[in-house]
Amino acid sequence: MLTDYSGAEPVSLAERAALLCTMEEGQAPDGEALARAFRQLADWQDQGIRLLCRRDCDYPANLRRLACMPKSLFVQGELRPQDNRAVAIVGTRQASVDGLRRASRLSCSLARQGVTIVSGLARGIDTAAHTAALGVGGRTVAVLGTGLTRYYPPENAALQAEIAARGLLVSQFSPTFQGTRYSFPMRNRVIAGLALISVVVEAAQGSGAQNEARAAQKLGRTVFLLRSLVQDQSWARAMVENQGALVLTGEEQILQALDGL
Repeated sequence: MLTDYSGAEPVSLAERAALLCTMEEGQAPDGEALARAFRQLADWQDQGIRLLCRRDCDYPANLRRLACMPKSLFVQGELRPQDNRAVAIVGTRQASVDGLRRASRLSCSLARQGVTIVSGLARGIDTAAHTAALGVGGRTVAVLGTGLTRYYPPENAALQAEIAARGLLVSQFSPTFQGTRYSFPMRNRVIAGLALISVVVEAAQGSGAQNEARAAQKLGRTVFLLRSLVQDQSWARAMVENQGALVLTGEEQILQALDGL
């Protein structure tokens, strides 16, 4: 059962500091640890990074409704109510020219319709989706598998900074966290939770994008797979035939599905 936070008292700075101590040190904080946490929070605040708790009114609504989502998030940028109407566009880092073009075209079209584009800031499809949304003046949210002061991949540092300025960066990890092989699958679950619909453009068997699609289905989200992906990949055909994923032939399907939700 989810907790109802409506009418709850605002989260105090002392509570955030205690939460940060527990996250980073794994134990109840003493006075010295709390002092360090206060300094860290102030330093991150100067960089535009905030620690959000579920009780905060601007904790993302799509995540708040899911019991398995993080109790706290670090965010950089502006949270907006329109982010409730979000679609994840994900895919392989080793994208083909056609895959990049399809991701860009879909992201542009949806962003022009006021849909927030969510992705993971990885090379390839993710980068194309974020860049295309920004290119038409649209809204995009990047969910990181590292902390918000890290840049991975390094060549996306400028894109990450632009999203922080014009959209939103989200991470469930401490801002200085460098990332591990386990943090990126965890990141995929947050992508799936933030978006009402997930679209996989191009991805191989065992890829992170396939992992994100499975996570989205477990959360009860709608999953679309591009027709070209279903034609090329046996895992995608199986997901359509046996697991309820839908074949995407045009962005109108996504908009209709969003309206239905």
